[in-house]
Amino acid sequence: MSDSSKGTIIVLGSGPIRIGQGIEFDYASVQCVRSLKNMGYNVAIINNNPETVSTDFDTADRLYFEPLTGEDVMNVIKTEKPLGVVAAFGGQTAINLTKFLDKQGIPILGTSADSIDLAEDRERFEELCDRLGIKRPRGLTVFTEAEALEAAARITYPVLLRPSYVLGGQNMIIANTPADVKEYMAIILSQKIENPVLIDKYMEGTELEVDVICDGKDVLLPGIMQHIERTGIHSGDSIAVYPSFSISDELIKKIVKQSTDLALALGTKGLVNIQYLIWNDDLYIIEANPRSSRTVPYLSKVTGIPMVDVATRAMMGEKITSMGFGTGLYRTPGYYAVKVPVFSFEKLMDVDTALGPEMKSTGEVLGIAPTVEEAVFKGMVAAGIKIIRPKEVANAPSSNSDESGNDDVPGVLFSVKKMDLPELPGLAKKFYELGFKLYGTFGNADTIERSGIPVTHIAKVHENVNENIITLLDSGKIAYVISTSAKGRNPDAESVKFRRHAVERDIECITAMDTANALAMCLASPYTLENTSLVDITKI
Repeated sequence: MSDSSKGTIIVLGSGPIRIGQGIEFDYASVQCVRSLKNMGYNVAIINNNPETVSTDFDTADRLYFEPLTGEDVMNVIKTEKPLGVVAAFGGQTAINLTKFLDKQGIPILGTSADSIDLAEDRERFEELCDRLGIKRPRGLTVFTEAEALEAAARITYPVLLRPSYVLGGQNMIIANTPADVKEYMAIILSQKIENPVLIDKYMEGTELEVDVICDGKDVLLPGIMQHIERTGIHSGDSIAVYPSFSISDELIKKIVKQSTDLALALGTKGLVNIQYLIWNDDLYIIEANPRSSRTVPYLSKVTGIPMVDVATRAMMGEKITSMGFGTGLYRTPGYYAVKVPVFSFEKLMDVDTALGPEMKSTGEVLGIAPTVEEAVFKGMVAAGIKIIRPKEVANAPSSNSDESGNDDVPGVLFSVKKMDLPELPGLAKKFYELGFKLYGTFGNADTIERSGIPVTHIAKVHENVNENIITLLDSGKIAYVISTSAKGRNPDAESVKFRRHAVERDIECITAMDTANALAMCLASPYTLENTSLVDITKI
């Protein structure tokens, strides 16, 4: 370890990688270590994942391959005697240690432990939002099933239920009935939680995300990301577009002002990730996380701002303006960058592929292009989503008349929930005009048929054991499944088995209406793997 008059700083890593907490925090930890070393500090890192760059022997001056628990971290602190500890780049695992370390008198560099608690504590955060004039969905905190049922009835269904202090939307659901609340609370209470359960009014709107850098006085917003999918699907599982593509200038100004006000009021020194939703043309805040987020590597790449380096230097007292950056919203580039999630459902047995508030993606890819349409196309192809166009199938050398009984025209099978039926005719029309043959479960097929579009009625398994949606998937006639029917934790539920069967047959299964519309947009576009444009992000 090199000598340094400045002393030692400890950086907390993210621990074992799991769904909801991946290599983005390893990236942030490594970038933080490099910045601190460039500033002349000795750096020790604590992490216990052999798969990460942060645990390479030459990343930090000293590596402690130890669990990220209070006792183990304190043992390292007693050995190193650091100037302070950096927790902001190790995800929720590291952030959860700040309260404990603060009680031991250990300096937390950057955003204080109290400010972190202010963002995490429901009542304190609501008081802060009220003081700043920031709207948020109505919410309550509960500890028991009876309190949860009463709170959900007061807020009115549907409601979002989640534990405090979680990452990746773990154990988070949207409840539509008291039965959903009872089932959820039984599962949560069996885990003997210490923190309250949060219950919010579920508002189905456009979701936005911003990563903010603050030095305690000035605030920089590298960019605003807009999700393709509406609220209700975890941000890590949503397709995110930078810059935002359909938000009014008035709302963008409001986002910048509220993000600036909130970052300063939280006493942020470094990064804070803020999630918003737009409902009835008004802005509401979902949550604020005073730490690095999974979008930091993506946004750093496409904006050219070394976000972790800037945030680390801000944590150590440097000013954003002295680093050569302005304040407020950073310039908008001449291209769109689309983050598309990647899933591993074929490797995860009995997991329902339906997306919701609990994160399920295991990776992500990036599509960059001059237009949203082309950027989404690039992202979907890179994520492994098959682009099947009926006209191209018809023009290809035919191999569809073999024993498998495949038709010449690829099909799309619809099985969406009642809440989505009003949107179904418009979506079905898009696929029909692309040349697909349409199939639908009885309720779906009736809705499509009433709009004047031909569709084949298909039974569910319990309606016909011999000819049904499962046998249709086995026939090879289906190119895409659009299934937004009831999600469930029970792997034996018919809807779960249906979606699992599609995955096992290597059939694309889309579980959100917005994603299905984005797919239809890609299929209708003129783009192929041969004619997409190249974008040099270093020269724009």
